[in-house]
Amino acid sequence: MSTAKAEATWTGTLKEGAGEMSVGTGFIKQAPFTFASRFEGDVKGTNPEELIGAAHAGCFSMYLSAQLTNAGFAPKRIHTTATVHLEAGPTITRIELNTEAEVPGLDQKTFEEKVEVSKKNCPVSKALAAVPEVTVNARLV
Repeated sequence: MSTAKAEATWTGTLKEGAGEMSVGTGFIKQAPFTFASRFEGDVKGTNPEELIGAAHAGCFSMYLSAQLTNAGFAPKRIHTTATVHLEAGPTITRIELNTEAEVPGLDQKTFEEKVEVSKKNCPVSKALAAVPEVTVNARLV
């Protein structure tokens, strides 16, 4: 169907070095990252986990939209945030997806079913299957 490309360069030692990440389309260019932006919360750069979170939130939202549309409910808006927890190891131990969906005429039971299907089957969820805990808090608005 499609192929996506990204690249990263790291220069120097782990703690004193720095890197840049870019995506093939050019929409994210030379996004800086450092030890501090990854492990110490420095907001002067991004980190791989932030990009994983963006990918997961985007994939989940699109997949949920497809599930709802196929069930006969056209969503007006689906907004998802992802919180990716990087713990000792370092290891991604948990991802929390928080979703709000505006879907006219949709009942709660169908919504919950489609959320669960999307959590298990969006391509990024499948790729992140090694993450011990993925939770979704979803609500209709």
